[in-house]
Amino acid sequence: MKKIIFALILIAGTLRLSAQAPNLNNNTKPKPVERPLDGFYQKTNVVKSKVMPYAALKESDVLFSKRVWREIDLRDKMNTIFASPKSRLITILTDAIQAGELTAYDASSTKDDVNGDEFSAVLKSEEAMARFADSVLVPTFDKDGNQTGTVVKAGEFNPDSIIKFRIKEDWIFDKQRSVFEPRIIGIAPMVRISAAGQAFDEQPAFWIYFPEVRHLLVTKPVVNRSNDATGLSYDDIFVKRIFSSYIVKESNAADLRIKDYASGIERLYESDRIKKALMDFEHDLWSF
Repeated sequence: MKKIIFALILIAGTLRLSAQAPNLNNNTKPKPVERPLDGFYQKTNVVKSKVMPYAALKESDVLFSKRVWREIDLRDKMNTIFASPKSRLITILTDAIQAGELTAYDASSTKDDVNGDEFSAVLKSEEAMARFADSVLVPTFDKDGNQTGTVVKAGEFNPDSIIKFRIKEDWIFDKQRSVFEPRIIGIAPMVRISAAGQAFDEQPAFWIYFPEVRHLLVTKPVVNRSNDATGLSYDDIFVKRIFSSYIVKESNAADLRIKDYASGIERLYESDRIKKALMDFEHDLWSF
């Protein structure tokens, strides 16, 4: 028995040494050791996921449609998953934009795009990232070290500064399938604009076309605070409506936002009224 144990120890030691042996073909670098699996099974379900397309929709089948804009506040306990350091939504979006995998659209108001959310103007990656950074004055110097003036440069982007997202969606009743459902059209990270020492309300930094970003979000797992084996992706979170939000605008003839005609607690009441109106519409569809 002792001989067997001693032989196993020698074998284990030999394997350990061989794994750490230097690379004989390159004397300057050791032989790389394969990274061990972090767990007891390979998690590939989300990484290899494909987008489940929406059901085809024809204009003649749309009996009712209502467009609403809502905001997701990451400070809400239900929305903390969006700000998890292991899988932060804003980091996923900005990395894809800088890699050329995702298109960012200008959120500025124009004559043809009054609200700036119709995906009418494409932003370059550097232009999109510049929307996040606060501008700072940097002094300039001549060759003798004397200050000659200042220039405006963008500061560094802090992903923790993004605490809200705005989404634009259509609530549609498809009479062909007898289904009343929301479909997200766009998503925008919100940034607080400051100028002359004054801070203004949050504004969309840029817009992302949601049907395009779905192909990216479906491969990004979400960190769940209750269960590590849920297998949920960011696409699941949005499509299955696993988030908390409040309505800031509904389509109307005057194109008014809620804050344009309500203030204080009345904004929340109006948001709930719009939400209830959508729920009542669906409920009344099946009332006999």
